[in-house]
Amino acid sequence: MTDVPGTRSDPSAPDPSAPDPSAPDPSAPDPSSAPGPRPRTRGRGRPRRTEPADTRDRILDTARAEFSRYGYDGTSVRGIAKAAGVDSALVHHYFGTKEGVFEAAVAVAFAPALHAPDAVAEGPREDVGERLTRFIFGVWENPTTRTPLLAILRSAVNNDTAAAVFRRLVVSQLLRRVAAQLEVPDAELRAELAAAQLVGCAMLRYVIKVEPLASADVEQVIRRVAPVVQGHLTAP
Repeated sequence: MTDVPGTRSDPSAPDPSAPDPSAPDPSAPDPSSAPGPRPRTRGRGRPRRTEPADTRDRILDTARAEFSRYGYDGTSVRGIAKAAGVDSALVHHYFGTKEGVFEAAVAVAFAPALHAPDAVAEGPREDVGERLTRFIFGVWENPTTRTPLLAILRSAVNNDTAAAVFRRLVVSQLLRRVAAQLEVPDAELRAELAAAQLVGCAMLRYVIKVEPLASADVEQVIRRVAPVVQGHLTAP
């Protein structure tokens, strides 16, 4: 029997003109265009959902240690990230630039000293010099608060950018608040002169370690410095 053109010789063979059942239906809607929420992708530098909640604090602690060890100039965002065990993009996500990391580290390290205006306000005016002096030396004498302060102060002394960051914090968060408690003429200048006295003593005693000041009894130092601070703050 001969095949007739356009017909199948084997009735059981599949019809080549029939649609393939496994092929997608062109008339069906595209699932990707269906309404509803789509999966969100994590942007580069953003913390993963599994990232520990204390990641920011860990980066900040590491940064303070890096600034202490290498100074502002010798510290990099990449070095901080490597020491903290995170991607450098994550450091940028939390703090922006290296200056931003340093500013955050300064704020944390300097936080105990920011209660100094309270020491000025709590008590009689004639004792304000001793209260402020005792408070500041108390911060420096405590190893827990002294160590991060030393790290920040060393960076501020050796780098203009670090000094500007430190200056902004000291002026806005400390000196202006102290001046506001004095209610005397030239209050800001008086607060700055008192701070210069205290910071100078701290530099010589704790950073440069000039003797005999470095090993003198702290009570003896307070007795001698407090009247000078009192004069800056309240003398006519």
